[in-house]
Amino acid sequence: MTAFIIDGKAMALQIRQEVAEAAANFKAESGVTPGLAAILVGDDPASQIYVRNKGRACDEAGLFNEIFNLPADVAEAELMDLVQRLNGDDRFHGILVQLPLPGHIDSRKVLDSVSPDKDVDGLHPINAGRLLAGGDGFVPCTPAGVQQLLLRTGNDPAGKHVVVVGRSDIVGKPIAAIMMQKKPGANATVTVCHSATTDVGTNRIEDSTKKSGYRLVGDVDFDAVAEKASAITPVPGGVGPMTIAMLLSNTLQSAKRMAEAGQSPRP
Repeated sequence: MTAFIIDGKAMALQIRQEVAEAAANFKAESGVTPGLAAILVGDDPASQIYVRNKGRACDEAGLFNEIFNLPADVAEAELMDLVQRLNGDDRFHGILVQLPLPGHIDSRKVLDSVSPDKDVDGLHPINAGRLLAGGDGFVPCTPAGVQQLLLRTGNDPAGKHVVVVGRSDIVGKPIAAIMMQKKPGANATVTVCHSATTDVGTNRIEDSTKKSGYRLVGDVDFDAVAEKASAITPVPGGVGPMTIAMLLSNTLQSAKRMAEAGQSPRP
C-alpha cells in the first residue's frame, strides 16, 4: 500500500489563514498589531531567502514585521545591544535571530539574551524548561509544525510509539519532549535515536534536469518508505512550510499574552 501523502504546504496555508483571521480580530479588539523582528547577520543566501519568506508570510497574515540586517563582521556586543533594544521595543512581540551566526559570535549567548516573552522560536532555556515541565512556553516552530501535521491528518500520537531520530536543540529534543507530555495531541511512548543520525531536514543532490543543477530530498528514502509507511511528508512541501506557519502562530500568541497581562514585554 502506498503511503498517504501529508501535504505540509496546504496545511501551512490553512494555518496561516487561521492566523490572519485571528490577528485581524485581535487587532480590532485590542488595537494592537502583532509584530515580529528578524535579525539577519551576514549575507548567506539561504538565510536571506528564509528571512525574506518569513517577512512575506507576516505581511500576508497582517503582522507587522521588520528585518534588521547586520554585516557578517558585526561585533558580538553590537548584536547583543540590538537584541536588548528589541526586547524593550513595544512594537515587537516576537524576536527571531536567524541561524547560523558567524563563527566569532556565541550563538547560545545571543539566543539566551532574547526575552523569554518574545522568544517565538522557543530556543531560550526558560521556554525549553517550560516545555519539558509541561508549562506554557513557546514551542520551537519545526516540532510544533510536526505535531500539527500529525493531528490535522488524524494521526494522534497518543498511545503510539514515536521514534525521534536526532537530538538537536531545535528539532530532536523538543519534539521528544512534546510527544511525551501527558496532554492532548501527545501522550506517546518516545524513543530517541541519535548516534550519527540526522534530524528533520533536507539534502541537495545533483540533478542535471534542474536549472540549479540540484534538487532537494529529505533524510528518508521516500520511494521505498512510501511503500511501507501509512503516511509520509514530501520534500519539499512537508515540514518546511509548517515552520513558518508556526512562527506566525507563536507571534500572535505572544501579542495576546502581553495584552492579557496588560503590560509591556519584559526586557
